[in-house]
Amino acid sequence: MQLGMIGLGRMGANMVRRLMKNGHECVVFDTNEAAIEELEKEGAIGARTLEEFASKLTLPRAAWVMVPAAITDKVITELTSFMDEGDIVIDGGNSYFRDDRRRAKELEPRGIHYIDCGTSGGVWGMERGYCLMIGGQKAPVEHLDPIFATIAPGEGDIEKTPGRPEGKGTAQKGYLHCGPAGAGHFVKMVHNGIEYGIMAAYAEGLDILNNADCDTKSQEVDAETAPSMHGDLDYSLDLGEISEVWRRGSVIASWLLDLTANSFVDDAKLEKFSGRVSDSGEGRWTIEAAIESGTPAPVLTSALYERFRSREEHAFADKVCSAMRFQFGGHLEKKA
Repeated sequence: MQLGMIGLGRMGANMVRRLMKNGHECVVFDTNEAAIEELEKEGAIGARTLEEFASKLTLPRAAWVMVPAAITDKVITELTSFMDEGDIVIDGGNSYFRDDRRRAKELEPRGIHYIDCGTSGGVWGMERGYCLMIGGQKAPVEHLDPIFATIAPGEGDIEKTPGRPEGKGTAQKGYLHCGPAGAGHFVKMVHNGIEYGIMAAYAEGLDILNNADCDTKSQEVDAETAPSMHGDLDYSLDLGEISEVWRRGSVIASWLLDLTANSFVDDAKLEKFSGRVSDSGEGRWTIEAAIESGTPAPVLTSALYERFRSREEHAFADKVCSAMRFQFGGHLEKKA
């Protein structure tokens, strides 16, 4: 089957490779000429403009857009100016689900199908496959099933869920039609909100372990420093080995823990990282949906706020706290 891919970054290019490896034809476009040339050498059909890109797709066209959410509207608007009734646009980035609903409605009068596809798998997806959460009308989703089935991981060697009926849907193969326009990105949005919480839990736990030798270090004695409670936290722990043993039979084992163990092998003290943690929007939208639906989400909310906190050496809130402490008790800030 043929698929066009717009956006040849970390995920888009590897998705093209996975498709071509399994016999699909791919037409590719990116503003980076080198990215196009690299995939052309591997067998892809390159295009230098969106008009040329659309002209090289056979009818009905199927074009997958894999670009940052901030420019997705611009790309889709230009792309669809060269598309016809029956063609399909797939947004595989991390768009806001309400933008998906709007785009689907805007394209409907022209007979162009819009599919939103939440995509998880990162830079490992070419080998492992990508988990796909799909929204849109049933007919175009079914038309693209060979594409989704190839990009997804397949059943692999993961144990089947006990009691799950045989042949029930495609979820066990790593892709799922979640519902109408926006449903795919809504599910992916919450997926990423959960990811924030899991990452924060690992990070906080490992931070406690990292500081388990606090009573072996000299401590200043003054009114601005909390004293040690017991004086016996003197463990010097190997976080790399702890991450490794947790991977083996532990109830908190996961792929994120696997990646954490990899990180400690590469850099035991994680000295190459500054600690600034970015967010691409999905965590914020998840909390917004929790508020709208009246669903408590304290862990996910806290994880999002901690990412904000990581980007500031001292938040203004810290200054407010210091000011209040000075006002009520004359407490002076300690020098770093």
